[in-house]
Amino acid sequence: MSALAGELALLRAAMTDGGEARAGGHRFRVGTIGGSDVVTTSVGVGKVNAAMVATLAIDHFAPREVLFTGVAGGVDPVLGIGDVVVAEHVLHHDAGVLGPNGLEVYQSGHVPFFNPSDDLGYRPSPDLLDRVRSVAADLQLSSVLGRVPSIVFGTVATGDQFIESEEERRCLHESLGAHVVEMEGAAVAQVACHFGVDHLVIRAVSDRAGVDSAIDFARFLDEVAANSSSVVLGMLEAP
Repeated sequence: MSALAGELALLRAAMTDGGEARAGGHRFRVGTIGGSDVVTTSVGVGKVNAAMVATLAIDHFAPREVLFTGVAGGVDPVLGIGDVVVAEHVLHHDAGVLGPNGLEVYQSGHVPFFNPSDDLGYRPSPDLLDRVRSVAADLQLSSVLGRVPSIVFGTVATGDQFIESEEERRCLHESLGAHVVEMEGAAVAQVACHFGVDHLVIRAVSDRAGVDSAIDFARFLDEVAANSSSVVLGMLEAP
């Protein structure tokens, strides 16, 4: 799954196309990659779209795993354009309790005084992370801006805002330990966990979540999305 069709271009090019399927009025492509049966779809932007399509996909196709690939804004200052973040942890950064001192981030669907939770966010299984680590160890990403990007494992923060704020960027990194920020991943993870389906979010840095984010997003979208998809492709083609 991805937000935008262009983020799936590399995977769809590698896919032996079995045709189109529909569920709840939404279009999916079915086929195979590397001997694995796969279903691909773009969900649109935002958490509601992502959750809706993830629910349709899981209910209709009963997948073993749900993988979300695409681009994100980098909030860890160490990351550069093109670097890929594999989510060991994904969370909603815009869910919680809003008080006089601002937003206290809390587990989506819970509030501390009514149905408290010790959880914050969602994590893929250790087995799935081990698989992607094995692939990442031997995978060289395509050069972006004259440098070969890195693959790192970390935290992905999800919210229904496109971040163009240096202050918010620093806050997300310092308060939540986020490496990148995006708009769909935690919603997909929340749905997958509800259904007992393993999940993984993989994001390539397209911009720095600052004042030039919209410009950089448009400039680097296709180029860096291919790096994110190449990690997924490596997983599907691994023996």
